[in-house]
Amino acid sequence: MSTKKFAVIGHPIGHTMSPFIHNRLFALSGIEAEYTKLDIAPERLSEEYKSVLSGLDGYNITIPHKQNIIPLLDKIDEKAKMYGSVNTVANSDGIATGYTTDPDGFLKALEAAEIKLHGRVVILGCGGVARTMAYEVVLKGLPLLFAVRKEDVEIAKLLCKEISDTVKGASTSYCLIDELGGDIDVLVNATPIGMFPKSDAQPVTDEVIGRCASVFDAVYNPLETVLIQKALANGARAVGGMSMLVWQAVVAHEKWDGSVYDKNDIARLCIDASEELKNR
Repeated sequence: MSTKKFAVIGHPIGHTMSPFIHNRLFALSGIEAEYTKLDIAPERLSEEYKSVLSGLDGYNITIPHKQNIIPLLDKIDEKAKMYGSVNTVANSDGIATGYTTDPDGFLKALEAAEIKLHGRVVILGCGGVARTMAYEVVLKGLPLLFAVRKEDVEIAKLLCKEISDTVKGASTSYCLIDELGGDIDVLVNATPIGMFPKSDAQPVTDEVIGRCASVFDAVYNPLETVLIQKALANGARAVGGMSMLVWQAVVAHEKWDGSVYDKNDIARLCIDASEELKNR
């Protein structure tokens, strides 16, 4: 059997964890494959698509190509169309199909941590990561509250309108983080607060953390942020962003070759990926 070829493309691409994670996933599934990284400048995307990318079995896409790759593809799935973003491409029988695996990575990370999206859901922040998670919340028919900084109120307002215009019946609102109160069923941190090297920071007060039943923190370095540690200490269910990073990679493999993975193997990979990141 010939070795399959995969890659991650972006610009710059030096920092990516994708080769480490995907090579482990190929090893777990027993598929013989090479996974590399390709630094492709924006102005060369179309040329490289024809000469290099079309010859791969599949590839992942990071900044700045997630939108610009779309016109080059033969088709994209419905979720990628809704998000207007592609981070995974499968080349099969001469057809290049684009997917976005981040949303399902988020949902699978919650599922693996036994966190159910329900009740009162609050997302901290209103950037690109928050947008991905927000759509998944409202698609489940849940009301959603964005808690943001004062300088981000206008962005939150626009995001609420976008979501309401896109998803029929969606209920979204926003408030200032400093004004956040009440019991929270699921708190999602979609800000970089708590990320290495400022690992001692937390996005909300101890009082807010104490009223959360479940917490998801999109920060993946460190593996357990202060927010996660305090939530766990309070008896809440909590999981960090490395789980989402790995699970979205798992979803890519599902698209490429239908591989199925054991939850315990993925939990081990999350820990190992975190150690790899620390060693770098």
